[in-house]
Amino acid sequence: MQYIENKTFDEISVGDHAELTRTLSAQDIDLFAAMSGDVNPAHVDPDYAKDDVFHKVIAHGMWGGALISTVLGTELPGPGTIYLNQSLSFRKPVGVGETVTVRVSVRERDPETARLILDCTCINGDGKPVIIGEAEVIAPREKVRRPRTQLPEVHLHHSGAGYAELLAMTEALDPIRTAVVHPCDATSLEGAVQAYAQGLITPILIGPPARINAAAAEAGLDLTGIEIVAAPHSHAAADRAVEMVHQGQAVALMKGALHTDEVMGAVVDAATGLRTERRMSHVFALDVPSYPKTLFITDAAINIAPDLEIKADMIRNAVDLCHALGVERPKVAILSAVETVMRSIPSTVEAAALCKMADRGQITGADLDGPLAFDNAISVAAAKTKGITSPVAGQADVLVAPDLESGNMVAKQLMYLAGAESAGIVLGARVPIMLTSRADGIMSRVASAALAQLYVRHRDGAAPGTLGL
Repeated sequence: MQYIENKTFDEISVGDHAELTRTLSAQDIDLFAAMSGDVNPAHVDPDYAKDDVFHKVIAHGMWGGALISTVLGTELPGPGTIYLNQSLSFRKPVGVGETVTVRVSVRERDPETARLILDCTCINGDGKPVIIGEAEVIAPREKVRRPRTQLPEVHLHHSGAGYAELLAMTEALDPIRTAVVHPCDATSLEGAVQAYAQGLITPILIGPPARINAAAAEAGLDLTGIEIVAAPHSHAAADRAVEMVHQGQAVALMKGALHTDEVMGAVVDAATGLRTERRMSHVFALDVPSYPKTLFITDAAINIAPDLEIKADMIRNAVDLCHALGVERPKVAILSAVETVMRSIPSTVEAAALCKMADRGQITGADLDGPLAFDNAISVAAAKTKGITSPVAGQADVLVAPDLESGNMVAKQLMYLAGAESAGIVLGARVPIMLTSRADGIMSRVASAALAQLYVRHRDGAAPGTLGL
């Protein structure tokens, strides 16, 4: 166990000193900004900072001041110190990657009051002072030795950063002609219009024109240049969208203000739908703040109780999407409640069978492992504790749920409790289907459009960037 220990006033002499060395990271700046609320663009906006006086992002001045406080509170005098006064003179900026050495030296001591005056300096890697100052403290009279507190692990997440990365991958791609089914409320219509503005889709709005125009007026949207195809109601809109795919007029579908089963009813129709030899399945793409890469979950929306063959197609669809996003060999974790094969838990047996199918070349383009409990799939520490060694455990790209209920719960918990941003798409049909919940916001719909565009263009031979690597 590590301990923190002070120096009492009687143990301190003039000339005593203590120091620490710290290298400024971008995370340091983000943490300080989040804690203080100081979002001065000189510190947090690279585009602004490059044209500012220092031509780079620099640390908040009080970052250095906080390091001085650290030395005083933990080293000299240490625990029990009472901070009275601090003067600081800022001489040079500190940029990301620069190393600063903080030093405090005792200049004066007053035995009657136990007060100390300390010189404080922060020196950069070139030996130049970035901060100089003076601190006045009351040193402790009694000895303190305590276990050193373990600092919490902090995960920083910029809301929308995952979306920004996803959209950046689409910049060189042409929009895809998309049949938007019954966009008769403000949210679904705005999602389509925003995806159009981002260059992701060329929308064809299918539904009652009067209701579509009313929704546009409500949301303040300009539909100039966007095609509207009349359909009297949602079922007819879904049928017309599928027909347009058959006619080559659309290469993707987007769900509007209607129930999922209305869209999918038209898509899976045995006579007129968009079936292929592969089972259709839904894939969530989640930007989870505490996870280092995009996490894909299947199936949380379409297949209620998938059997072995359906799960194999679910994996193939998710792997295809990963490839479209530049994840060359995704790590697929097949989930269950435990990580051992048990006859009494059928999902563990199916997981083992799916892994063997991958060994035999029946599922390709990915590394599979299962059964894995959720913690072993996404936590290296949890997998290590259980003695699980595999290229997948603890670092999964894709989570394959045992059934729709568990998949939906995992996805929604990550969204509502862990702050994950989501996008959703159905694959396995002749064209991708952008499928979002009516509760999802505009950005979720735009991100789903980006997934569809990347998938279609990858299928056509385009080569986008890489996501989450």
